[in-house]
Formats: sequence, structure tokens, C-alpha cells
Amino acid sequence: MLELQLQLAIVGAYLLIALGVGVVAYRLTEATAEDYYLASRTLGTVVLLFTTFATLLSAFTFFAGPNIAYSIGPEWILVMGVMDGLLFAVLWYVIGYKQWLVGRAQGYVTLGEMLGDRFGSTLLRGLVAGISLFWLLPYVMLQQRGAGIALEALTNGAVPYWAGALVITLFMILYVAISGMRGVAWTDTLQGAFMLSVVWIAVVWVLAEVGGPGVATARMGEAAPEFLALGGGAYTPQYVISTAVSIAFGVTMFPQINQRFFAAGSKETLKRTFSLWPVLVLLLFVPAFMLGAWARGLGVQVPEGSNVLPILLGEYTAPWFAAVVIAGALAAMMSSSDSMLLSGSSYLTRDVYRPLFGASDREALIARVGVAVFALGAFVLSLNTNATLLQIGDTAFGGFAQLALPVGLALYWARTTRAGITAGIVGSQAFYLASVFLAHVPASYAGWSGSLVGMGLGLLLTVGVSLATTPAETERRAVYFEGLRAD
Repeated sequence: MLELQLQLAIVGAYLLIALGVGVVAYRLTEATAEDYYLASRTLGTVVLLFTTFATLLSAFTFFAGPNIAYSIGPEWILVMGVMDGLLFAVLWYVIGYKQWLVGRAQGYVTLGEMLGDRFGSTLLRGLVAGISLFWLLPYVMLQQRGAGIALEALTNGAVPYWAGALVITLFMILYVAISGMRGVAWTDTLQGAFMLSVVWIAVVWVLAEVGGPGVATARMGEAAPEFLALGGGAYTPQYVISTAVSIAFGVTMFPQINQRFFAAGSKETLKRTFSLWPVLVLLLFVPAFMLGAWARGLGVQVPEGSNVLPILLGEYTAPWFAAVVIAGALAAMMSSSDSMLLSGSSYLTRDVYRPLFGASDREALIARVGVAVFALGAFVLSLNTNATLLQIGDTAFGGFAQLALPVGLALYWARTTRAGITAGIVGSQAFYLASVFLAHVPASYAGWSGSLVGMGLGLLLTVGVSLATTPAETERRAVYFEGLRAD
């Protein structure tokens, strides 16, 4: 009983600290959309780096990643750490920097605003917002499901799955309602440093208990010899490339990441952050995923539907430290969820409500009610799915990835037309949805994922239809190519 109380006290204390940061940020937030959603475009290097880091590294990293390494080997580090760490850094520069320039010059807050204004289309603006909200839903579910599973495992069932997921959901709603981007970014910085620290402490502790990395790796090789080989098994070239590309391009189109592109304080901030990104990613992915792979050789048994990391820590570390690491995992989930709900509210109010009903003083209320409805809806759905964290996350990544190439073309290719980008977005989304939800449509083609094939289709449609059509009279090409200054 005392052990349970200690575990819950540690998790509760962390939530209260995060809430305190949010209250301070609330007192400093101005009553403007630009300040609430983008912190007045003033984020510096450390805060931008860590808020992006904590926003992305969610339940998928803490639970799905170690689970994959436990099941099929540590080369998941190659997929997520090396390839996505580097790919996303490149995309951050190519797409993020141009988006920052355009957004600062024109005052855009959302991706839908940026595209709708350039192509003179309210329909395109709403389409992008609708697609983004649709794929945001499963990723919010991923955080809720991860939180529920984590708290249930930590407390040996004393806190049931539904209760853990509900507590985190209600906390996220409260936090987003009061904090805005400034509070989210500050808390993300705290959460990012916290989860990075606890993962490395966990590695040192577990390795000290088993006799060091050499012993842990040797036992892993005895239990699963294929884990010591590079390539083979599930890690085919098609799987590695398809997964890495889909995740990296999908991440670039996440609403919460798009808003961080807009929120940077300067060109130098952007340069420093995308340069440091691969280093920071590897510092988290390597220890987290190796813990999962080493657990295979340590004889850790993971029941179906459970996560390897809490079980491993329960066997080799003190109960209080396992609670601290779970608090770190919850930090990752909350930092993703609060950012997603904040960006989702901006898409709802600025790209759906405002074009339909016009700007009004009720937008703040609509945003907060929308956040609550969206989060609670995701919670209900999370209670009624048997999908794994990997399946949920992978599906959402692929959906967002379909937006990346049409958007990238629009930013750099002046010949892109409204009809072209619309065809590219609608065609690739339709194909990907069919590959995910229709049994008679293949999910892969000669080993290449449906997500990657859909991205190729979107690229061809955007280029082909743009070349075959003329720009609409209301299009504004100049906003992406003229008068853009970094200073």
C-alpha cells in the first residue's frame, strides 16, 4: 500500500509542477491569437528545440519503440534515430524555414491559413484543417492509451486503464485551456530535460544490476542471435526506408510542429535548432530502444498488450524509480497531447469556424470547448480499440505524410496551381485511406508501404494537374516568393 501511495504521489507531484508552470504562463499571455498560439513568435533556441523534442517524443517513443526493439531487434534505432533524426532535420530546414519566412511576413498562424491565402481558396483552407484534425485524433488516442496502460502497469492494476487515461485527458484539457503556447513550450522544456535524464539513469541502473553493457548484449545475442546482425528479418530495405520516410515527412506536417515553425524568434534560432536536433534525438532513442532490446536477453516476459519498459524497470530498479520513469513517459505523452490540442483548437477556430461565421469574440470560448470535445471524443475511442500503440502511431504518421510533398511544392514551385495542390492532397489521402481501411486494397507494394506509394501519387498529381491547368484569378503567388526577409 505504501509503495502504491509513493508511486501515485510522484506522478501527482509532477502533474502539479506542470500545472504551476501553466498558471505562470497564463498570467503572461496576452489576449491575442498570435500570442496564445505562437507566443508572439519569440521562442528562442533552447525552448524551441526542447518543445519540438518533447512534443514529438511521445508514447510512441517510450512504449512502442522499446516494444519494437524487444520484438524484432534494436535496428529500430536506425529507423527512428538516424534516418528520422536526419531526415526531419533536413525537412525542418527546407520546409520549416520557408514556412517561417512566409508566416512572419503574412502573419499566418496555421498551415490552412498559409495555403488558403496563397491559393485564394477557403475550401482548400478547410480541407487541410479537416484532414489535419482527422489524423490528429488517432495520435491523441495514442497518448491516452499509452497513459492508461502505463499507470495500470505501474500500479499493478490498482489504477485501471480507463481511469489513468481519463485523468491524463482531463489534465490536458485544463492545461491547454489556461496556458497557451508559452506555457506549453516552457513545460515541454522541463519535460524534455526530465525524460532525457530519467532514461539515461534507467540505463545506468539496469546495466549496473546485470553486469554492464557487454553482459546485457551477450545475453541478448544468446536469446535472439538475429539481434546482433544488421538487416534481415523484418528490417528489409523497403520497410526501413518506407517507415523512416513516412514518419519524417508525417512529423513535418503535424499541426503542432507547423506552429513551431511559425513560432521561432529568428533565422539563427531555426538554424541552431535543426542542427542540434539529430544529436538530441539519438541521446533519447539509443538508450530507450536498447533497454527494450536488452530486455529480450534478460528474460523479461511481456504479456500481450503490455509494454516492456515498465516491466523491465519493475524487475531491475526500485519501485520509486519506476514511478519516476513512468512520470517521464507521462511527461512525453502530455507534452505531445497539450501541443496537439492547442494546435487543433487553432485549426478549428481559424480554418473552420472563422471562414463559416467570421471573426468574433467567441473564438476563445469555441477553442476551449472544441479542445474538450475533441479530447473526450478521443478518450472514448481509445477505450474501444484493440490497436497497438505502433499501429495507431504508424497510421497517423502516414496520413500526415500525404500532405508534405504538395505543400513543399507549393512553397518552392511558383507554377503550382489551386487545382494541382487540391488534386495532390485529395488523391493521396483517398489512396492512403483506402490502403488502411479497405481490405481489398493492398497495404504495401513489393514491400513498399501504402503511405510511401500515396506520397508518390500526391507528387505526380500535384505536378501533372498544375501543368495542365492555369492559375485561378484569386491566387497570390507573390506571398511565397516576394518580400521575404530573414531579418
